[in-house]
Amino acid sequence: MDSTRVFHLQLCDTQTPTVNGYHLQESDDMTPGCEDVSEGRGNGADETYETVNASTISDDSIRFYVNMNVELEPNADENDNTGCVLLHTSRKYLKLKNFEEEVRAHRDLDRFLAGAGILLDVSALSLDDVLREMVKHIAKESENTEPISNLDEVMGSLFTDCSTFREGSGNVHLLSNTIQGVSATTTGVQYQQSWLCLLCTTVTLQERHVCICRLDRPQNWGENCCEVRYVILILVPAKMKSTKTAIEVGRTFATMFADMNFRQKLSEAKTKEEFKETLLLQRHLLTVIHREPSKKEESKEKEQDKCSKARNILRFGRGMMSDLRRRLPLYLSDYTDGILGSNKSIRKYITTILFLYCICLLPTIAFGSLNDEHTRGSIDVQKTILAQCIGGVAYAVFAGQPMGIVLTTAPLALYIHVIQGICDDYNLNFFAFYGCVGLWNSFFCVLYGVGNISSLKKFFKRSTDEILAVFISVAFVVDACKGLAKIFQDYYFCPIIPGGGEFNTSHSINATEDGAHPCGRDSAVLSLVLMLGTLWLGYTLFQFKKSPFLHARVRETMSDCALPISVLFFSFVGSYLFRDIKIAPFSYNPNQRLFNLAPFHVLSIGAIFGGMGLGFLLSMLFYLEQNIVMSLTNAPQHRLRKGTGYHWDIFLVGLINIVLSIFGLPWVHSAFPHSPLHVRALAFVEQRVENGHLHETIVRVRETRVSALVAHILVGISLLMLPVPLQWIPKPVLYGLFLYVSVTSIDGCQFFERLALLFTEQTSYPPTHYIRRVPQRKIHYFTGLQLVEVAILCGFGMAPLPYFKMVFPPIMLAMVPIRCLLLPRIIEAKYLDAMDAEH
Repeated sequence: MDSTRVFHLQLCDTQTPTVNGYHLQESDDMTPGCEDVSEGRGNGADETYETVNASTISDDSIRFYVNMNVELEPNADENDNTGCVLLHTSRKYLKLKNFEEEVRAHRDLDRFLAGAGILLDVSALSLDDVLREMVKHIAKESENTEPISNLDEVMGSLFTDCSTFREGSGNVHLLSNTIQGVSATTTGVQYQQSWLCLLCTTVTLQERHVCICRLDRPQNWGENCCEVRYVILILVPAKMKSTKTAIEVGRTFATMFADMNFRQKLSEAKTKEEFKETLLLQRHLLTVIHREPSKKEESKEKEQDKCSKARNILRFGRGMMSDLRRRLPLYLSDYTDGILGSNKSIRKYITTILFLYCICLLPTIAFGSLNDEHTRGSIDVQKTILAQCIGGVAYAVFAGQPMGIVLTTAPLALYIHVIQGICDDYNLNFFAFYGCVGLWNSFFCVLYGVGNISSLKKFFKRSTDEILAVFISVAFVVDACKGLAKIFQDYYFCPIIPGGGEFNTSHSINATEDGAHPCGRDSAVLSLVLMLGTLWLGYTLFQFKKSPFLHARVRETMSDCALPISVLFFSFVGSYLFRDIKIAPFSYNPNQRLFNLAPFHVLSIGAIFGGMGLGFLLSMLFYLEQNIVMSLTNAPQHRLRKGTGYHWDIFLVGLINIVLSIFGLPWVHSAFPHSPLHVRALAFVEQRVENGHLHETIVRVRETRVSALVAHILVGISLLMLPVPLQWIPKPVLYGLFLYVSVTSIDGCQFFERLALLFTEQTSYPPTHYIRRVPQRKIHYFTGLQLVEVAILCGFGMAPLPYFKMVFPPIMLAMVPIRCLLLPRIIEAKYLDAMDAEH
């Protein structure tokens, strides 16, 4: 084929992009009923044409639409591929910039106005000449620090025939990256042909540059560019923050030029000052357009919320009846989905049951051992396992949201410790006073459910929920570290009886413990290895689904079974491979009765009313944890479809704890992060790439009662495995499980994402909604304030004084008015709402 072969933009009257001709590289912003943004290229002469469909992908991994005409010699051989190049076509819409919510829109315009990159009434005819003048104008800016050589390279990078293609035999002269406005019509796509936005991302650039050129008369530069009057040139360095890329800056100006009235006003501007004033006016109009409808909608929603909340609280039992009407029609499907029918998920259910069995049984053993120490054997591991079985089975069968997992938690263990201390101080019967506090707590929980108090959950923002979630994760880490520290104190730093042998050897005897035991550094070091090894292996297998090894189904199965594999492996290592080294097992008393009926008759009237006060404080903890955990479980990103049951669930938790309180068993409520982890275990997840950032998205979740029901039945059967083989699980492995649960709960937590931004390069910021809508400084302020709140919660919840921990529930509840009333005085309410939003 001849060397005269060039690309040409043919003027075309058709509006559909499927005809023979050049289709612009497009990156569109299309919403129903409004114009969208797209991209174009063009240049050429007129002879004979053939159609080539192709596209390029920009440096920001944004896909665009491209069609083009290739000019051929009339007598050229169509089978001759000499000089042929291939261009790939892909299409993607861009959203119009929201000037009300996206702070970068205003900053892009302010930066442009400060630079004054405006050219009016340019008389150049060809696109190359216009771009050359615009690049020269950028080079002459008074504050410009770009080397001239960089700008010359930019000029060449605007077209496809840059150095990469010049070495070939073809000379394809097309724009590389553009945005152009389009709108959908009944006959196809109608292009806005009066303006064109050109994007260029180059490594050699040092700063962002924007230049707008108004031609003295419309120019015909080919198909879909028949009457170009305005050219916007965007030059951006390659490594930029996700909100400062060429595409994002282009969206700002393309959204403004998509308005035909705005373009008409720009054509009437006679000076640069008038041109700037028109830009400022358009920014104001775009901001008001988005602001007014949202304010009206917010006011209507607030009025409706006030009326509905007042009606709900006045009508007792209405919330529970609403929950039951929502969930009862789907009750049978909670057992059959994924088991019967064509779309079965048996393998998913089996792996989830094993996962739930581990994350329910092992923390139960750990907290049972802690309760055994706090209550001197009154509540031990056996009772804790039995309570877990009873509460878990009842909740799985009757709960409004069966994806929740009930568990005795660290705050409850601390509360039991406080009750034991009160009984010791005032010479009270433990089981009687414990049952009294539990019955008062259950009474208030039932009252919360009947009285629709969970309707007040609407005041709980996402940031408030995450504060409690972070506190619980920190509590797991602290419990693990405390347990390991105690092991080191007993086995590594233990004092030696004189003449008892060499220091810290297996012959050394600990003189401080009743019933002296061997003291050696090997026990402490092995405990550290087992704890960290359980965390490492579990988290590595959990992330294995993201690796390229083995089949996808095998990777998913290994990821789902990560925790059981890790626990079994390091239990084998600690109990068999290193059986000569003493590792502390959890305590177990086979002579302890499982049921102790509370002797309420031994309590005085004062003790009963004292139990009421403690029960009310405890009910506040139940209310907060139950509702916040279920809110995190029902988060929109989990895509649960069968509905919630906040009122019924807290009512059910109250009923369950009545039984547990009477028989001296530890209390249970919905636990974090077990409930959200249950959802993720039953979820089908896809990995998606957005602006070069990889993130996971839940596609659907199998909402079932089967997994939790079977897992808790297995927990109950585990009572038969005491002491063997459950005592073969070393305590350090349980501490490693605490760390694993804490680390895996970080996934999807916005607080940790924002905390990571403090140590992340700006160019690597993810393209999240709050990055677009909130100034960076405000994001860091908010994260810092949340850190202070978490520190306050940790100070009260982990205080060394037992009575000090009793005020933890009111402190946690105080975080709600702090978020609603105090924080808006420090950070604007619109920024807080943006960071608390899901999208």
